[in-house]
Amino acid sequence: MSNVWNGAGRRIELCDVGMRDGLQMECQFVPTEDKIALVNALSAAGLPKIEVTSFTSPTAIPALRDAEIVMREIERRPGTVYTALVPNARGAERAIEARTDELNLVMSVSETHNLCNLRMTREQSFAALSKVIAMAQDARVPVNVSLSCVFGCPMEGDVPQEEAFAWVQRFADLGVQGVTLCDTTGMAYPTQVVGITAAALARWPGMAFTLHFHNTRGMGLANVLAAIDAGASRFDASLGGLGGCPYAPGASGNVCTEEVAHALQLMGYGTGIDLPALLAVARRLPGLIGHDIPGQIAKAGQRLDLHPAPADFEAIRERALARNT
Repeated sequence: MSNVWNGAGRRIELCDVGMRDGLQMECQFVPTEDKIALVNALSAAGLPKIEVTSFTSPTAIPALRDAEIVMREIERRPGTVYTALVPNARGAERAIEARTDELNLVMSVSETHNLCNLRMTREQSFAALSKVIAMAQDARVPVNVSLSCVFGCPMEGDVPQEEAFAWVQRFADLGVQGVTLCDTTGMAYPTQVVGITAAALARWPGMAFTLHFHNTRGMGLANVLAAIDAGASRFDASLGGLGGCPYAPGASGNVCTEEVAHALQLMGYGTGIDLPALLAVARRLPGLIGHDIPGQIAKAGQRLDLHPAPADFEAIRERALARNT
């Protein structure tokens, strides 16, 4: 890596996906008013983009059965984009009616993962998503496509880069504004990330690429930094490090929003995020989901959150100085 160690004010945009990618995995339902309050707090903390919810069938994801209410009742901060996952045409209709700023569509570049996760072949997914894209374009709502398993599939192994890129091209041909390259199950590693990211940015210079990493094998933050060094400037991250994947046994959550923001701030990158405010939001989560969160910064504090010396420090110092007399 060359430039990653000195941000020099370079702007990095984080999209918090915890309200969707995180909460959809939780067994405990977070009340609607608390979801709205969390999104509002993330907005106030300066997040430039928030994935608010998913307009999936309430039967499929009961944790997000209040999608319309949440999207309609949040306080919208100028400059923040409020996006949502949309699985099909009916979901698109619901999302557009709820004034969603951007539709995030999902399919996998792995045939096996797509069948397991979406119960469709990749061609079936593409056909369905093509209709959603046309609907969004008619409504003048931007579209982002999240491509799962770009960095590896837990059932197929490595997915050839050209196979993944062929799907990027097909969506680019449909006129989508953005594509997210997803490390859905935490299989990515830094040198791989550099190669794929640099190649994507070079091939589609006009595409808004986002990188989406999980921390399953402890390489999440390293992969973020590798992608930045390769030229990426947009990343998904999840409040508290929540999230996971049901088709990756042992998979942990996404990279943690507050941990990424903390690291980038220390390294001189600009995120526009009020880190103390973001940490305050993360510290609300355990009380809402009923268990601890993976993220460490909310527990340990920022690097220069100093602690008082022990109560008997003066006595310790005097004894130490006495040894010199």
